[in-house]
Amino acid sequence: MPTQWQGRTDGTPWMQRNLIESFRYFPLWCFYALVAIVVPFYLIFAKGYKASYRYFHLYHGFSPIKSFFYCYYQYFRFGQIMVDRFACYAGLSFRFSTVNFEEYTNLTLQPDAFVMLSAHVGSYELGGYFFVAEKKAFNMVLFGGETETIMKNREELFERTHIRMIPVRDDLVHLFEMNEAIEKGEILSMAADRCNGSDRTVKADFFGAKARFPLGPFATVLQRNLPTLAVFVLKVGYTKYRVYVERLALPATELSRAERINSLAQSYAEALEKVLHKRPEQWFNFFDVWQ
Repeated sequence: MPTQWQGRTDGTPWMQRNLIESFRYFPLWCFYALVAIVVPFYLIFAKGYKASYRYFHLYHGFSPIKSFFYCYYQYFRFGQIMVDRFACYAGLSFRFSTVNFEEYTNLTLQPDAFVMLSAHVGSYELGGYFFVAEKKAFNMVLFGGETETIMKNREELFERTHIRMIPVRDDLVHLFEMNEAIEKGEILSMAADRCNGSDRTVKADFFGAKARFPLGPFATVLQRNLPTLAVFVLKVGYTKYRVYVERLALPATELSRAERINSLAQSYAEALEKVLHKRPEQWFNFFDVWQ
């Protein structure tokens, strides 16, 4: 299993700018067709194929043939969602439906901060263009090593929904910005399914086996006992996405710190597993978290 994930979208800034420009001349389905053609090359050369195959075969219980098909389907879906991201940068619109969205709305009306734990499922970034921070400032923690083209377009779209980006940096400045957001009673959003090579992990039952999740997000929540939502945004149609929201129960305060972290991580793992049973091909982790 790779110990680190590059986290960066493929392509040079010049290629990405031209891709955005090309949406003025070609419909969305043309780009999807190109994705279908290049997927076999990713299956051959991508480092994550073995982890993806094990995920489908061992943990979903699919046959070898079905597991291979789902690996193709997973990479195809991933390519579609990358295309959708650049289509958004070009001004195309996507439709969103919601499940349990009132959980989010209710917390925005409260004075205290709360946390949204996402995952590399579907396209949480596109969901960020849907969530509008009207009552509270919204802070999204994300990878800070993307190209200038992507970061600039993200910033422009997030400005429309009043979302502030907190890029993860090597100098750890993002930790101070996260703490400041919590102190101000704002919304803090971060992914909780990828360890990125860190040894600071917590184990939880996930598809019938112990899997590793990053310790940081759960420790952040429990440090101040913050209300927490698990939020996943899945592609469900040609231009349609569905936002799934689930309130995670906070563990009892009389438990030890380790027990509380384990309990919260387990609640998150169960919420994640639930949506992955609906759309197993839309988990784009590409790591074997069970090893």
